Amino acid sequence: MRLDIHYRTRFAYAGHVSESQNELRACPAIDDRQQLVHYDVRTTPSARVSWYLDYWGTRVDTFGIRLPHTALEVVAEGTVDTVVPEPVEARPPRAALDDPAFRDEHLELLQPSPHVALTATVAEVAHRHAGQAADDVVALAHAVHEGLAALEYAPGATYVGVPVDEVLRAGGGVCQDFAHVAVAMYRTLGVPARYVSGYLFTGDDATGADTDSDEVEVQTHAWVEVAVPGHGWYALDPTNRQQVGERHVTIGRGRDYDDVAPLRGVFLGPPEHDLEVDVRLRRLAVGAPAAAGIGREPSRATLVARQRAQQQQ
Repeated sequence: MRLDIHYRTRFAYAGHVSESQNELRACPAIDDRQQLVHYDVRTTPSARVSWYLDYWGTRVDTFGIRLPHTALEVVAEGTVDTVVPEPVEARPPRAALDDPAFRDEHLELLQPSPHVALTATVAEVAHRHAGQAADDVVALAHAVHEGLAALEYAPGATYVGVPVDEVLRAGGGVCQDFAHVAVAMYRTLGVPARYVSGYLFTGDDATGADTDSDEVEVQTHAWVEVAVPGHGWYALDPTNRQQVGERHVTIGRGRDYDDVAPLRGVFLGPPEHDLEVDVRLRRLAVGAPAAAGIGREPSRATLVARQRAQQQQ
């Protein structure tokens, strides 16, 4: 599937801002499930945009504006080809999670992080779900995934950074809450898990259902990826209890939301400001190439080379 992405953020300040420094994470990732066709960033006032890959492999566009301004608009546009991931063939037993080399490789994604606390409440719920699964890692991943059906999709009920225990007590939240809870449960059970930020082409985040329209207005979506020994990363969307598919567009990965926030920065000026954000996805009638297989990620050097080649086109 080919998707056009239009991301726009606009800040209107209460007075003149003399300088701002910013980091943007809006570029679709390059991996075996999706390929970047085009990407471009524009700012108003105009600024030179540089980029790098962060520790987790996400492209970060950086720019600074030193002339006085009362508004800042950032527009990122991209085109990406996505494919349906191949099914997981490996069915390693849970004991494979205890392999020292596997644990060392994924150690940072087995630990708590700022928005993923490994609490007693999380452990109790996670082990209850795990008790329903057969003795293999993929079955364990699905047991937790399906157990999250107890949570209700409730826009506006939570805030960025709400503790996972509070989400469980409230019984609901939005996609980032579902992802944080899922990551916490997986890590508690010894399954390396990472938070994924991106977009989902749908008219309803709660169900993830497809739509007859070829253009939708969306918000940033979140899901999870778990490491399966002998296979690689396996992506699941706990908000709508689906496997991640060709309508999902990955932007960034990390320990939790703090590692993939779309736009963050600092500025010198009055703190009061108005913020507008809109994201539109448009589906194009162009077929994507066949999948090379999920789970085998390109090396960091390969990612940098591909990004630089795309930038020069």
